[in-house]
Amino acid sequence: MNTMRPLRALLPVVVLLAACSNPNGQSNAQQIPDLAQPTRKVPSDPASMKASFSPVVKKASPAVVNVASRRVVRQRADPFWDFFMGGGAPREQVQGSLGSGAIVRADGVIITNHHNIQGIAEGNGEITVQLADRREFQAKVLLDDPRSDLAVLKIDTKGERLPVMAIDDQEQLEVGDLVLAMGNPFGVGQTVTNGIISALARTDVGAADFGSYIQTDASINPGNSGGPLVDMDGDLIGINTFIISRSGSSSGVGFAIPASVVKQVVNTALGGGHSVVRPWLGIKGQPVTSEIARSLGMNAPRGVLVAQVYPGSSADRGGLKEGDVILAIDGQAVNDEGGGAFAIGTHKVGDRVPVVVRRGDRDQTLTVRADAAPETPARDERVITGRNPFDGATVVNLSPAVAQDLSVDPFAGRGVLVTKIGQGAAMNVGLRPGDFVREVNGRQINTVSDLVSAAQAGAGRTWQVVIERNGQRIAARFNP
Repeated sequence: MNTMRPLRALLPVVVLLAACSNPNGQSNAQQIPDLAQPTRKVPSDPASMKASFSPVVKKASPAVVNVASRRVVRQRADPFWDFFMGGGAPREQVQGSLGSGAIVRADGVIITNHHNIQGIAEGNGEITVQLADRREFQAKVLLDDPRSDLAVLKIDTKGERLPVMAIDDQEQLEVGDLVLAMGNPFGVGQTVTNGIISALARTDVGAADFGSYIQTDASINPGNSGGPLVDMDGDLIGINTFIISRSGSSSGVGFAIPASVVKQVVNTALGGGHSVVRPWLGIKGQPVTSEIARSLGMNAPRGVLVAQVYPGSSADRGGLKEGDVILAIDGQAVNDEGGGAFAIGTHKVGDRVPVVVRRGDRDQTLTVRADAAPETPARDERVITGRNPFDGATVVNLSPAVAQDLSVDPFAGRGVLVTKIGQGAAMNVGLRPGDFVREVNGRQINTVSDLVSAAQAGAGRTWQVVIERNGQRIAARFNP
């Protein structure tokens, strides 16, 4: 199964450029000044005739690998089929995926996409890595980071030193720079395509919730997932991760995770970490529109208008206030909330980061300490059991850290969040991951302990439950 998936369907826009004629029927040719015609000439030397990306490919390709994963998925049996054929036990199905990766350390450390190996980190399946010389190795997962859609693998090389691709997070990328996309599209084998950087800092698209992507027109197709985007020095500047396409194949709009995020994830894995702790700014904001810019006396729409500041967050302690407009973080222009989260999130916890804000009619620079999202209250993650509508649901206390991990709104207030649904009453009554439990039998639920107590106290009664889903409160009544 190919894992490079289209983000969403887009309607193509065709722009027709029509020639304009003079309304009086007269030619405009004499009104246009003569323009110098481009000079065309035959290449004058063998070197110019043989200009090629080959040297870059020769340097980079030995470090490009294929990544294949297989896992067994237990599926619920089909009741209709079981009624006629007997049985009833869950069926097992083997699911596979095919992607790419790059060797980033000579002892067999490899970077790839999370979605290439999704589900394998829990030990349910196997990962096979094929090197450029076609040798195959079983790989283990050192770190899986769904937020960035990256994973770090390790193969046992028995002491052999493998070719490595350098991660270049210091390159000053510019739109128009030449790049190569490398990987294994459609499983045909290692392939190289070329193009340019089409855009930088794309934060309004993405398969993951933490990203500021490099956009490229180099052909990227299913199977390229996890493969490197390479500059003209043969260094890794990004990891190809998704495309926008109506057909599912390359339409020249592909996206790569920048090297700064790749390096952060790799360094965490090599440091023994099992999860990436990213700084959290702690604001809720909206892009400055033309209308907002006019109301604030700004000459152009730019920046993020701060609507809320989380108490005790990095932003709060750094002096940001509601009504401020964040213009830049660490010298990086910020134009939406995602861009701000990315700019602060790629720093190390404890870094002091300059933030330029517009307050009133002047700009000023604040210094914010990059701190992790607080885990207050404590998670207290539990699986609810017993004769109640929540039986089989895994719940957790909401905190900024939990909100960051699960991509929910940290400003939703105190509450108990449903994270998983297993076998039990919770599945039957229609609870879903992402639901907030707000009330049980008239009792407000603020913590997991509140929910456990209410579930125990309500045994044998009619249940009145209020949940919040996608910002909407839903009340329901259940009989025992």
